[in-house]
This record gives sequence, C-alpha cells and structure tokens, in this order.
Amino acid sequence: MVIRFDPKAAAPIIELALKEDIGKEDVTSALLDPKEKSTAEIVTREDGVIAGLPVIAEVYKRISSNTVITFKVKEGARVTKGTRIALIKGSTNAILTGERTVLNLMSIMSGIATISSHYAKAVAGTKCKVYDTRKTVPGLRYLSKYAVKVGGCENHRMGLYDMVLIKDNHIEASGITKSLFKAREKYPKLPVMVETENWLQYLEALAGLPDFILLDNMNLQMMRKAVKTAALLGKERPQLEASGGITLKSVLQVAKTGVDRISVGALTHSYKNMDLSMEILKK
Repeated sequence: MVIRFDPKAAAPIIELALKEDIGKEDVTSALLDPKEKSTAEIVTREDGVIAGLPVIAEVYKRISSNTVITFKVKEGARVTKGTRIALIKGSTNAILTGERTVLNLMSIMSGIATISSHYAKAVAGTKCKVYDTRKTVPGLRYLSKYAVKVGGCENHRMGLYDMVLIKDNHIEASGITKSLFKAREKYPKLPVMVETENWLQYLEALAGLPDFILLDNMNLQMMRKAVKTAALLGKERPQLEASGGITLKSVLQVAKTGVDRISVGALTHSYKNMDLSMEILKK
C-alpha cells in the first residue's frame, strides 16, 4: 500500500524546524570549507518501522539544491538495528546543517509508525481498525498522522473543522438530540460523531442516527450490547468506535466485541522515538 506524502502540508513544519535550529546561521558548519564534499549515512540503532524518508529530501532541498539522496529502504519498511536508511551526498556544510532537523523529525515519525504497526498487527484478522486522535504535539499533527498511516493504522479527524464530534462538554451545554439537529442543519456535508459515556446516552445518540457513536470508557459487556443493539438498525446503523484507556494488551479484546473502530491516543502521545544516527563516511 502506498501512503502519499504531501510536501505542501509538511512544508510549514519543516520550515519552522529549520528556522528554529539554524536561526541566522549554522556557525559551526560555517567553519568548514564550503567546497568540501562528503557522503553521510543515516542508520538505525534499534528495530522498528521507518517513516519520514520524504522529509530528508524536503529538508535538504531547502538547504542546498546540490544535495543527492539515495534511499536504501522503502517508506514503512520494518528494519533492524544497524540498517542503513539513506545516503546523503553533497556539501559537508549542508549535510551537517540539516542533520538534527532530519533526525528529530524522522525519529518521531518512525516511533509513531512503529507503535502504530504494533496496534495494527494486534487487530489483524478482525474487521476493526485502529485510529489516532488529535492528541499530537502542537505543530506536528500532519507528520504524526502521516506516520500513523505508514504504520498501518488510520487517521481520525485532522482538526476541529473536518468532523462534528459532539463530546461530553458539548452534551452538558446543549444535549445530544439538540446538538445533532444543529449539526445537521449547519454542517450537512460533514460527518457527525457523538460521544457517549453510559447506556442512556448511547440510546439517545442511536435514535438520532449520527454517522458514528463513540463508546467512551465502556466495558466489554456494554460494548457487545451496543453492537447488538445497533445491528437491529441494519445498514443504516452508525459505526461504533471504542475509546478510553485501550492499550496494546486490551485492543484485541475490544476489537472482538464487534465495534468498527478503536481510537487510541497513545499512537501519537506515548510512542518512543526511534534511535537514528547520521555519520559522515570516511573518505
């Protein structure tokens, strides 16, 4: 499966990261002879799933147009410690200036892709899919969600603008039925999800036929009951999504209740950065 990388969506993140790191000038790399050429390699220091190869090219094209990058693995590849990821040829100054930005972004993205691959594998063989959330590091959302897809899981809404998600505080302020009516009236083309925390809320939401119902922190027995009840509506039923405290150990049990989706914030807030390094090769 090919996951398409959008350079335009990534551009603000990459440009901010470079500006943050370089400032006015990389004063250490400026000590080097500007004509000096080198080859560097990016290598893994642990096992995992690689995400962010396009970032390497996007970083270096902003530093030096003469940099040549050769990828040694494919995006989404499962790699072992010591795997060579890419070769970078060009100005030594340029290579070193972009080093930390490349490694920072790729280590985050590969960490997210790796944990996402574990969750995807855990529910393989079921009809359920695991989704991310908006619990991302501010400013890194596009790259984080891209990495989730590379790892084999799915993307939830990108922000507050592409899905109506009626959550507990909205319900407290306006109620489920009223909020559903307003959502359809004001945003008829957007999908609508309602978060429910108990059985009465679930039944009220189900009666309103939103596109999705979120089962927040419900136990397995209640999830199974919710699935059976929704099935009575046939093809018109909302899709059911489980959420709240679901871990890698429990995700398969939740998937087996029959829910359509599981959202896991841990994909983008509790990952471990992959340890990557960049080294200039001896001539």
